[in-house]
Amino acid sequence: MSLRCCVIDDEPLASGLIASYIEKTPFMELIGEFSSPKDAISTILNDNVDVVFLDIQMPQLNGIEFAKIIPATTRIIFTTAYSNYAVEGFRVNALDYLLKPISYEEFLAAANRALSWHELNTRITKRKPESSSAEGDYIIIKSEYKLVQININEIVYIEGLKDYVKIYIDGTEKSIMTLLSMKALEQTLPSDIFMRVHRSFIVNLSKIRVIERNRILFGKVQIPISDSYKDAFSEYINNRTIV
Repeated sequence: MSLRCCVIDDEPLASGLIASYIEKTPFMELIGEFSSPKDAISTILNDNVDVVFLDIQMPQLNGIEFAKIIPATTRIIFTTAYSNYAVEGFRVNALDYLLKPISYEEFLAAANRALSWHELNTRITKRKPESSSAEGDYIIIKSEYKLVQININEIVYIEGLKDYVKIYIDGTEKSIMTLLSMKALEQTLPSDIFMRVHRSFIVNLSKIRVIERNRILFGKVQIPISDSYKDAFSEYINNRTIV
């Protein structure tokens, strides 16, 4: 499996270094090296780029702004000399945040995280509907400075907060908190198992036991079903209701 990558940095030395790291990494393929987001957008949209190594402080359009407009299927690894953008970087669903000067060891750790994400995404995309409940499908997230692997079939529901999400696991009282967006999780998790029912909640449909007055009950926890998502959820329920 090979990750198609490009580099966007207006500093030639920094750009060349990352490009050289990509070329020496067996599971990576360098698709392009660009000095500005504007020059790279066509390649990203047309050549199925998996990972973009992206500087933040650039003229005209900075990396944070650019990350918001590229496809969700293309993931970002920020490369910057400034640590104060870290939180904002994870808000736009960055896989990693590397501070310059970047060693090959640091680059390789980020590259392996990108490979893990890509392998998971490929498994979910290729999975047949009848194997939805199969064991062995995982997501890997950052939580408390660690990488945590979670079996998606054990997720009960996900709650979105301002800058974080909380993932609630079956049989575990303590949630797992991570700097991710609800949109990123919604796009990553298989839609035949998970459904967004509220701006702040995604639920595992197979874990639902009780629905009461536009609320899903997980024990004492009440998950509201908002008007924006009610039609899709009602259709799911109606198709499975025995009258």
